[in-house]
Amino acid sequence: MIYGYARCSTNKTLQDVDRQVRELKQQGAIDTTIYKEYESGTKINRVELQKLLDIVKNGDTIVATEVSRITRSTKQLCDIIELAKEKHIKLILGNFVVDCRRELDPMTEGMLKMMGVFSELERNITSQRVKSGMQNAKAKGKNIGRPTTTVDDIPNIFYKHYPKYKCGDINKMEFSRLCSLSYPTIYKYIKIVESA
Repeated sequence: MIYGYARCSTNKTLQDVDRQVRELKQQGAIDTTIYKEYESGTKINRVELQKLLDIVKNGDTIVATEVSRITRSTKQLCDIIELAKEKHIKLILGNFVVDCRRELDPMTEGMLKMMGVFSELERNITSQRVKSGMQNAKAKGKNIGRPTTTVDDIPNIFYKHYPKYKCGDINKMEFSRLCSLSYPTIYKYIKIVESA
């Protein structure tokens, strides 16, 4: 059986895994064998990855578009390699193939672990640059993060339907649908208006 794993760090409205899924299908995975996740690659306890690691059996294959999709943690990558060796599975991570259905070549294992080290290093450098950039911007007096939403920023459609919500004619879900705004956004706007 060929299983695929696709991951992005942020939610599906900001990033999507469609390109990864297309590439996984080209490698032989199908919709029912592809596990998708929106979590950081540094997070160890990822639900979908764990489901995948629990379900694979002797002779199966796990495909990901690159090492960093599976994990950005060197320790976790080493754990996955050990599991692959125990279960005699094949890992295809981008162009890198690690076939543990037979004895794993030490050079291949070493190369994969080095790729894991570089993936983790890349993530740490990016994180450090972001923090440094934010500190620099703060030092220059710039506001960091999302601007605070005020009553003036709330769209007119909200105010059009707000009286119906206040009277109890509609609930928050209906309010959300009428405004074509997400439930959390409606909830946030209500809080802003009622605390103004």
